[in-house]
Amino acid sequence: MSSPHDFDFFHGDWKVVNRRRTDFLDPDSGWEEFPATSRCRPLFDGAANVDEIDMPHLGAKGATLRLFDRETEQWSLNWAASRSGKLYPPVTGRFEGGRGEFYGDDSYHGKDVRVRFVWADVSAAGARWEQAFSADGGETWVTNWTMDFSRPSGTPGG
Repeated sequence: MSSPHDFDFFHGDWKVVNRRRTDFLDPDSGWEEFPATSRCRPLFDGAANVDEIDMPHLGAKGATLRLFDRETEQWSLNWAASRSGKLYPPVTGRFEGGRGEFYGDDSYHGKDVRVRFVWADVSAAGARWEQAFSADGGETWVTNWTMDFSRPSGTPGG
């Protein structure tokens, strides 16, 4: 069952290894890899948090606001990008068995897509985030971005 403390592991500083497809909808497109740094801080006694990720390779930053809805026991993850100044449609979902799955609807280059975020391998020292798009309503998915998080040296768990 999901709780307001599902993302407590994520508070603090992180080193990030990004891998993303050169075309988010083409399962045969190549991958590019680049580093980033991230910092997450809790809000509302853990029932919300905000993180900012700095991706110098892309010349961009991003921010995610995560909010726990106590009524539905689901999280909404709300992504904003510095390049566009845009807040993207949220993905919603929950953690079960140490794995979080979150779904939403968006568009990519004018094409409607179903979006899936997965949080897995969660611990105080690391975690993995994965994004996938589906252009056929969730029948098939193309994983197009992964982030592997680890604690910087000298921090708890790092």
